[in-house]
Amino acid sequence: MHQIALFLYVFICVSLQAFDRPVATYSIVAFDPATGDLGVAVQSKFFGVGSVVPWARAGIGAVATQSYANTTYGPQGLKLMAAGQAPENVLKKLTETDPARDLRQVGMVDAQGRAASFTGKRCTPWAGHKTGDHYAAQGNLLAGEAVVTDMATAFEKARKQPNSQLADWLIAAVTAAEAAGGDKRGRQSAALLVVRDKGGYAGLNDRFIDIRVDDHKTPVKELARLLKLHKQFYPRAHRNKPARQSAD
Repeated sequence: MHQIALFLYVFICVSLQAFDRPVATYSIVAFDPATGDLGVAVQSKFFGVGSVVPWARAGIGAVATQSYANTTYGPQGLKLMAAGQAPENVLKKLTETDPARDLRQVGMVDAQGRAASFTGKRCTPWAGHKTGDHYAAQGNLLAGEAVVTDMATAFEKARKQPNSQLADWLIAAVTAAEAAGGDKRGRQSAALLVVRDKGGYAGLNDRFIDIRVDDHKTPVKELARLLKLHKQFYPRAHRNKPARQSAD
């Protein structure tokens, strides 16, 4: 049985490396306790990263799944968090049953602000993560550790700025990550997803901000430009933030 399990593991790993491109990425997932907003920002030398990495549901949590991404971690992670499980337990449950877990990287945060990250030991270096108060930052195939540490520092600094919001903090984070070297292969796509209860168009869904840059020479800069346009196009939604429910 041990030999069969080992064969299956090696087969899966080789298949992933042969047929799929790694989503070599830096990302951040975060929660704003003042509004209840949850979000993800991500950049990668990968086409259309917004269709793979970011997952979020208002009142539940946010997930970034990358590095030979297992996209089932998104919906499954949200389902488990909705059932009350903490991100750390969710990551353990998802990865312990995944034979290719050593190639995965995931960050999660829930609507209580609990955050956790997982970096498989076979993720392409530099790879690692940093969790903090209400956020998790992670990346693989990066220029160096500073990409993640600067991303976290920028997020923490940005959220102290008056009249700012989660989307601004996330953009500040990935901007700092890119300045620190980002994905060492280069850049191609980026995405920003922020969910809010009834925050989508006409209040019919929770996708308050859902911006994707699928192929661009400077995707993070383009993402920041599109967020600025979003604020101009939906000024009322940006002005009328949800009331703070509790001090944190």
